[in-house]
Amino acid sequence: MENDACESLFFRLLFFAEDAPHIFPRASSFLYIERLIVLFIKNKMRVIWFIITQAFRLKSYICDSNQIGSMNENVLAKLKILAESAKYDVSCASSGTMRSNKPGMLGNTVGGWGICHSFAEDGRCISLLKVMLTNYCIYDCAYCINRRSNDLPRATLSVSELVELTIEFYRRNYIEGLFLSSGVVRSPDYTMERLVRVAKDLRQVHRFNGYIHLKSIPGASRELVNEAGLYADRLSVNVEIPKEENLKLLAPEKDHKSVYAPMRYIQQGVLESSEERKKHRHAPRFAPAGQSTQMIVGATAETDKDILYLSSALYKGPTMRRVYYSGYISVNTYDKRLPALKQPPLVRENRLYQADWLMRFYQFKVEEIVDDAYPDLDLEVDPKLSWALRHPEQFPIDVNKVDYEMLLRVPGIGVKSARLIVASRRFSKIGFYQLKKIGVVMKKAQYFITCCELPMRTVNELTPQGVRSLLLPKPNKKKVDERQLMLDFGE
Repeated sequence: MENDACESLFFRLLFFAEDAPHIFPRASSFLYIERLIVLFIKNKMRVIWFIITQAFRLKSYICDSNQIGSMNENVLAKLKILAESAKYDVSCASSGTMRSNKPGMLGNTVGGWGICHSFAEDGRCISLLKVMLTNYCIYDCAYCINRRSNDLPRATLSVSELVELTIEFYRRNYIEGLFLSSGVVRSPDYTMERLVRVAKDLRQVHRFNGYIHLKSIPGASRELVNEAGLYADRLSVNVEIPKEENLKLLAPEKDHKSVYAPMRYIQQGVLESSEERKKHRHAPRFAPAGQSTQMIVGATAETDKDILYLSSALYKGPTMRRVYYSGYISVNTYDKRLPALKQPPLVRENRLYQADWLMRFYQFKVEEIVDDAYPDLDLEVDPKLSWALRHPEQFPIDVNKVDYEMLLRVPGIGVKSARLIVASRRFSKIGFYQLKKIGVVMKKAQYFITCCELPMRTVNELTPQGVRSLLLPKPNKKKVDERQLMLDFGE
């Protein structure tokens, strides 16, 4: 056992020595190397000379670290262009997978230009290199900044250049993963094949074990999508426009068939991989973080009902983890097919995310959030509060008696708070101060609940309109210090 441990330490030393010029900023001192060498000498005398040569090699590498691994200025110029082109794709969260560090491999998923920050399920901030392989594109989509007819700087990174960028950025501790998309050049299969080569080289050649998110190209073949799933943690295909007739209006060369086909390939690959891993423990994983998609909000005349019904249908698939909503940004103002928006519909985008959260975690059905009478979400209040005000007959509820599902429907009570309420009321009755300590937002919840000491009037006594007026955000009035001398210049 001692010899095995010693060998493991030796190989750790070797890998450290090989990568020292790049990862040395992560190390604090040479103490780690010294301890490894001493421990190894005690057990393996026959390779003392080899260890010494590796130590001298390490020293020379560190002395020349400014020269080794320096990136080409031309590559950085390309990176600046392609990172700018990639910023409109918002579906780049890096949660949903665990990939621990292994001996002989570089990076893990456990805890400037083109670097975005995403958040894992446990709240950790993860830096991703967000970049496009190329911003050339054969399509002329009206809503896209990289459309064929736009006159803008173009660039293309080769597979080797992008792989080198990713590794160099990781070794400098700039990033923890890669988010890679691309414009379509020549054909969907040609572009997809290059994306797969990047992921394959990172995994197999450089032994990169960090997070990789690939954007699947609509219309790509099943073979390439299946190969991509073997190397990427997450795959995604953007729907862009919910209704096909509107997609045809803005992007005549695209259709929903080419989008949904790769989605099905990904779903089948994940399910087949899951079955294989039940039979064979070491069977390769296929896109362990599932898939995601993105829809543009405000570019066409779809209602929130249209968007959320499509999201609900996508979530019914076992592999769809996230649907992202991107408020339309007027990047091509000259195109008359597009609405003339002064700013993106950010409030609407936020309400869609809140409604999406209700469907995923609060056990709401889409028809409860939007319907024919209310096809669009209320921009003044959040969707949960809007539902509660439309259904005052459901309230008030006794927090000491109702079930968990009904607690989730109370404005101001979240998933964590509902669980704590259910657990706490087994031991004693819960009052106002206990609810506040648990984390319930009493400013909202007090109108919809009853408990042993709550003196407030409920929604039925105040009427939904009255509660709404009380909960609407007040206009920001600048506070004036009466002690301050104010001079009126008649402006």
